[in-house]
Order: sequence, then structure tokens, then C-alpha cells
Amino acid sequence: MPRRWASDGLRHLTYLFVVGGCLAGALWLEPLLRVGVLRRWRRLLLTVLPVALVFVGWDLAAIAAGHWDFDPAQTTGIVLPGRLPLEELLFFLVVPVCAILGFEAVRTVLKWKAGDE
Repeated sequence: MPRRWASDGLRHLTYLFVVGGCLAGALWLEPLLRVGVLRRWRRLLLTVLPVALVFVGWDLAAIAAGHWDFDPAQTTGIVLPGRLPLEELLFFLVVPVCAILGFEAVRTVLKWKAGDE
């Protein structure tokens, strides 16, 4: 019978691997295409943090109401106030950064103007 990675004792890192995979899939765009997303970190924070706060609040409300939960076997066990797993917070920070990196990469390659040049 073939061994599955989940049975190798890594199952608790599943969500963290997904978030890390998203970041690995997009982060290379920064140095290769010189999109400048990470260089303009203040702008990035002003873009990502308000959205992350809204979604964290939404998650916390859903968790408190019993509508949403997380499989503890697939998370690290690091739980923030409100029973929010660390991975969920990272998801709300990483995925928007990946989307912005992707958008800026397309904009760079196609030479689209954003109006802030």
C-alpha cells in the first residue's frame, strides 16, 4: 500500500502547506519581473490589512456562532483569540499579496498603465 503524506505525521501542516504553496507560486514574480509590490510595502499594507481585518472579523463571528470551524488535525494547533487558527490569518494576508503580485506581473508584462507611475 502506498504511503500518503497525510499519514506521515505532516497532516497537521496541511493548511500551512497550502498557504505556503500560494506564496511560493507568486513570490518569484517580484524579483523576476521586478513588479515592485514588496518594495512599496506601505502601499501593500494599506491594501491588504483592511481586507484582512474584515475577513478575520467575519470568520470570528462565524466561529462564535458555530457556523464555521477548522479541522484541528490539519492545522498546527496555534490558535489565536476567538479560536482562529494562525493559518487562517496567514491565508487572509498571503492570498491578497499573491493576487496583487499576479496582477502587477500581468500589468508589467502587458505594459498597462495604472495611473500612479
